[in-house]
Amino acid sequence: MTAINIQQQAKDILLEALAFYKIPLISDAGYIIAAPHNYTIEIEQNGLYKLKSDGYVIAPFDDVNKLCRFILT
Repeated sequence: MTAINIQQQAKDILLEALAFYKIPLISDAGYIIAAPHNYTIEIEQNGLYKLKSDGYVIAPFDDVNKLCRFILT
């Protein structure tokens, strides 16, 4: 599987998880997703999710459920 396929698959999983947790999608700019509370989620080529707030990295996540629960807190 190529890096682009992994990245796209990770994005699809993220979008499904955001919908499941009822987290609104503020904007979708390719592999950068804006979420509430000034969060952005950058989807890395290796499938990791880098959560940022106001441009600063908060943490990398490899589990979308943990990521979504963090956003909800």
